[in-house]
Amino acid sequence: MRWMAFGLALLAAAVVQAPFAQAAVLIFATPLSGPAEFPPNTSPGTGEAVVFIDDVLNTMTVQATFAGLIGTTIASHIHCCTAVPGTGTVGIATETPTFSNFPLGVQSGKFSQTYDLLDPNTYNPPFLLANNNSAAQAEAAFIQGLEDGRAYLNIHTTFVRSGEIRGFLAQVPEPSSLLLLTAAFCGMIPLVRRRNPGCRT
Repeated sequence: MRWMAFGLALLAAAVVQAPFAQAAVLIFATPLSGPAEFPPNTSPGTGEAVVFIDDVLNTMTVQATFAGLIGTTIASHIHCCTAVPGTGTVGIATETPTFSNFPLGVQSGKFSQTYDLLDPNTYNPPFLLANNNSAAQAEAAFIQGLEDGRAYLNIHTTFVRSGEIRGFLAQVPEPSSLLLLTAAFCGMIPLVRRRNPGCRT
């Protein structure tokens, strides 16, 4: 059920981002949880994050939803790039002290923001410095890290200040493939048909 809901969340995000369909778009997504943090924690908090990279317009849209946190939010970022895909920790790649307009002081919420990947302010200064203080080079390194599975999004809270929930971002199909995936969910799971009248077998 958890992955079914996540698949439907990806579809919803793809539909919201319909204007991207005319551009070259990379999509990365992940569920968020306490056990996925390092070190793992027992938070019941959950969430989903989807990152859209438009490599024609050089923009990044970050969307996230979260709920059930023990602490209240103090920051959220994307960290990149770990030495090994899908594991470990590394410094913050995106803006600090937190994503612009990320909801703070709450235990649940949603977030959506678009960034210019050629704007130096999109990046954490040490990440920019590591890429010759070039936003273009930082963009290339960041996208490569995402494609390699070496970037994660996490949400920091008063419960675990280093991060209560996180997930490594993984590349997912383009929106048309997501529609097919969700159609499969609709055909296989009666609960989806009942809750989503648009599903047809």
